Amino acid sequence: MLVEKRIYLASQSPRRRELLKQIGVAFDVLPLRSVPGRLDVVETPNAGEATRDFARRMAQEKAACGWRAVDTRHLLRFPVLGADTVVDLEGAILGKPADRIEAEAMLVRLSGREHWVHTAVAVQHEARLELCLSSSRVRLAPLDAPAIARYLESGEYLGKAGAYAIQGRAGAFVEHIEGSYSGVMGLPLYDTSVLLRVFGIVI
Repeated sequence: MLVEKRIYLASQSPRRRELLKQIGVAFDVLPLRSVPGRLDVVETPNAGEATRDFARRMAQEKAACGWRAVDTRHLLRFPVLGADTVVDLEGAILGKPADRIEAEAMLVRLSGREHWVHTAVAVQHEARLELCLSSSRVRLAPLDAPAIARYLESGEYLGKAGAYAIQGRAGAFVEHIEGSYSGVMGLPLYDTSVLLRVFGIVI
């Protein structure tokens, strides 16, 4: 399949933008939430839905939602990339904290324990949609109350699944990681490059 060597990113995440730039992918950010009658995805797990399945479904829905936006807005028909990152602590999803109190509770739960970070990536172009999933095991060091308080003061937890950002100050908390560092950030670069190659975008 021959397509233009450019994609749409159906995400407002600055980390995903940085990661795509890192591997030389040309992209335009496709805003799904900034227009009246917006096209959007409800990020709520279904009853009994496994964490990996939730991440996959969200990535697929974001890519599909982005493709509908391309279609309805009559944009140039580049592939659309959607992604979703889920922090999984023993099967419980730790999403983006609503406030500092919730962020503190999440960090207390993660302190000294292993958890999984699942990032699913989906790409849609016309009727074709392809998906990949990167799962990484992360162990945080034991965190005492002063360390958590200092981190929360930075505000870095805002908008971060699990209330931490591995590429920021919380990198000092990570004792061990098995898997994809960029996947924990929000976009597994190797898996993404393989997926884009399916659509004729060779990095």
